[in-house]
Amino acid sequence: MTTETVVDEGTGRKFTVDRPTEDGAEGLTFILNLHGGGSVGHWQREYFPAYVHVDSHKLVVATPSAATKEPARMWVGEADDEHLRNVVEYVFERFGRANIKSFWLAGHSQGGMTSNRLMRTGYFADRVDGWLSLSGGRLGPAESAPGFGPPTAPGREPFRPTEAITRLRRLAAELPEADFSFIFAIGEREIVALPETSPWAERYGAGARVEQPEVVDSQAGKIYDTMRKAHSTPQWGLEAGPGTAKVFVYPDAKGGRVIADVVRLEKGHTEGLEPKITEQIVTMIVNAPGGKAQAVAG
Repeated sequence: MTTETVVDEGTGRKFTVDRPTEDGAEGLTFILNLHGGGSVGHWQREYFPAYVHVDSHKLVVATPSAATKEPARMWVGEADDEHLRNVVEYVFERFGRANIKSFWLAGHSQGGMTSNRLMRTGYFADRVDGWLSLSGGRLGPAESAPGFGPPTAPGREPFRPTEAITRLRRLAAELPEADFSFIFAIGEREIVALPETSPWAERYGAGARVEQPEVVDSQAGKIYDTMRKAHSTPQWGLEAGPGTAKVFVYPDAKGGRVIADVVRLEKGHTEGLEPKITEQIVTMIVNAPGGKAQAVAG
């Protein structure tokens, strides 16, 4: 694996690219990995460490950071959208559009909600083959658990969602028109319960969900919310540790689209993904159909 820090020439902003050691590789899967509100690219890279599988699964993983810092670093506005489009174009040009067999958006929390919004814009709708929502909203919403949200330190004002976040949350109830695969991953403690049906699966004529063998990880994820460690909640997330995940797939979707739900048992919002469930999700992404990158000229 090779890790590069790249400067977006259009905006002057830096982002990280993890790529295979071999130059000129074909059949690459490109993942644009977006952090959540209040976070940064470095944290997201470790929360969903797809970069570990760059060589074994032929990935290119780009991890940028949002520019807006007040009231917290979040993806908002055209400046961020321009930067993300520039990152995509850099990857297409650097590795060759014909060599990108599939392009996925992956986003945690507000980064996932932003992915949902981006899929409703022409640029991303025309290019993205799949969306991995990492606690970033489900197409066919899952109700949040009571008390879910950023925990408040003693003596501080409780968190109140910004208008931008409120607008993003509303999108979860409306299905986008774009055509893409969809994987939803969530911590069990974040939601009341996982719905047994999926409107996205119904759109593609998929069968009833099928539970896969549990994924048992003896190793912890790489990161968690250390800033709130002293006053965090189970819903928000505790210290990273080993875990077990349930995986549900909706088979026989039209066009071979991958539609799946992943529930990480006894996990909250900010505990980084463990190694085996990370690899299983990456494998589902790599095995999903692609082709949009090659179909778009410039």
